[in-house]
Amino acid sequence: MARYTGPVCRKCRREGLKLYLKGEKCFSAKCILEKRNFAPGMGRGSRNAPAAGKISEYGLQLREKQKVRHMYGVLEKQFRKYFATAVRQKGVTGENLLRILERRLDNVVYRMGFAPSRRAARQLVRHGHIRINDRKVNIPSYILRIGDRLTLKKKDLDLVKASVEAARKRSLPEWLKVDLDNRQGEVVSLPTRDSIEVPIKENLIVELYSK
Repeated sequence: MARYTGPVCRKCRREGLKLYLKGEKCFSAKCILEKRNFAPGMGRGSRNAPAAGKISEYGLQLREKQKVRHMYGVLEKQFRKYFATAVRQKGVTGENLLRILERRLDNVVYRMGFAPSRRAARQLVRHGHIRINDRKVNIPSYILRIGDRLTLKKKDLDLVKASVEAARKRSLPEWLKVDLDNRQGEVVSLPTRDSIEVPIKENLIVELYSK
């Protein structure tokens, strides 16, 4: 399946919560959910809207999986591979899955505050602006490990400048050590479960793939 290139705000409306796909707009009153907090195509009072309590157990599990996929910008095939890896690791499968997704390079660039969204972070990575341990890495799905150091090759990009100024106003994840002024950071520990900004019920995803 090809990567989605349509309006990303539709994804937030479909899930009914902010997935932080549009950078600073998601933190402002311009967020689409402030004005149109209903699913695309439904409309307020639409007869096409599903009745309360009608969604099945499978439907809940599927929506949770889609929410996480949309949040991290991962294709279905990639997501299944990550889940298979999480199953093989020690510990709780759902938490293992989230730790893998959090350590994707595009997500780490976003989390460190060098890009306003994960989509923008993927663009920075693909264009060769990111170095890991002094080596250029242009693969957004690259999984970082503890001790990996990330630096930006070009520190004066307008997109990066704006994102860094916005990041100064927010707290950064404790599992990352970031130097915003020098545009560099390091993975100092594994992501914690409570470091994820969007509420996720990973147990539903595990139930979905365990059938």
